[in-house]
Amino acid sequence: MSGQKTVTPDADGLVASITAAKTRGLPPVHLWNPPFCGDLDMRIARDGTWFYQGTPIGRPGLVKLFSSILKREEGKYFLVTPVEKVGITVDDAPFVAIDFEVEGTSETQVLTFVTHVDDVAVAGQDHPIRVERDPETGEPSPYILIRADLEALIDRKSFYRVVDLGTHHDGWFGVWSGGHFFGIIPSAELP
Repeated sequence: MSGQKTVTPDADGLVASITAAKTRGLPPVHLWNPPFCGDLDMRIARDGTWFYQGTPIGRPGLVKLFSSILKREEGKYFLVTPVEKVGITVDDAPFVAIDFEVEGTSETQVLTFVTHVDDVAVAGQDHPIRVERDPETGEPSPYILIRADLEALIDRKSFYRVVDLGTHHDGWFGVWSGGHFFGIIPSAELP
């Protein structure tokens, strides 16, 4: 070997790197392209719970810190700092939209979503809403784009509220936000 030391990625090292690189707002992970250091035993469950080595991370501030350096490339998720990049597992979407506010009415309304890690996204052209349906059960899974190819699963209570705001447009039942219509289900499929 050439004397290079192999470093196993761990959460403490990531925290130190994030803290050293911390700037106001979200870190510029889109500008960082460090070498891949391996996978970290970290997982984000469908309900938004973060796990490290099989144990839930109970400190909201730490979860928020990790979420600020999350990046998605070619369908895989990574935590990225200026000096390292580690793979993590995401069961569904990395974020959960836990609430939203409505301003305006019908076609002029604006829906502003907030996630469990305090990200805010105004549904519209830059933050579209999409709904996937389970092919076997037909159950909907609604999502909103939060940032840079990272989505939030819209929680059930919020989705019910979105549906309550719904209307029919061009053969679809859906919702307006920011001047854009987001289809939820074809009108013909409604009872």
